[in-house]
Amino acid sequence: MKTLALGTALSALMLSAALAQAPAPSTSAPSATPNPPASSSTSAPASTTAPGSMHFVTTQQPDQLLASKFKGTDVIGADNAKIGSVSDMLFDKDGKIEAYVVSVGGFLGVGSKDVAIAPSAFELVKGTNNEADKLKLSATKDQLKQAQNFEPYNPPRTTTGAGGSMGRGMAPSTTPPSGSR
Repeated sequence: MKTLALGTALSALMLSAALAQAPAPSTSAPSATPNPPASSSTSAPASTTAPGSMHFVTTQQPDQLLASKFKGTDVIGADNAKIGSVSDMLFDKDGKIEAYVVSVGGFLGVGSKDVAIAPSAFELVKGTNNEADKLKLSATKDQLKQAQNFEPYNPPRTTTGAGGSMGRGMAPSTTPPSGSR
């Protein structure tokens, strides 16, 4: 009987601890108009759970946008003419969008260059007559062509060195030296 009472008390204690850690339901009503992409609209809602614990987001709110919505989106200039398209997005380690990478110039991706621009420079323009939404900049195509190229991070390669002996079970390289066939 003591074991049953002790087990019940322990279960109740663990259940109350688990309920105390559960996030409280949100009581704020979502905004009816979506924020422009410069907001933190792609990050998950703030949570009071411990670091490392998971918080599941089950539905997209009207004021939240998916990153997939913007990949390939046309970028238009101040004159509403297409000046490029979003080829990628740059996120920080916390999931905040740092920049939209815009592909400018070229034909079908050949000869184009990538320029990274902060989200705050863009305005979301809703599509009309079944057109897709666009992102608008107050810049021209020539200004973007003159901007500095965006270079993605490439981690340094590790090398084993030029000299040194080969380890057991390693075959020599079959690649011919440069300049010979």
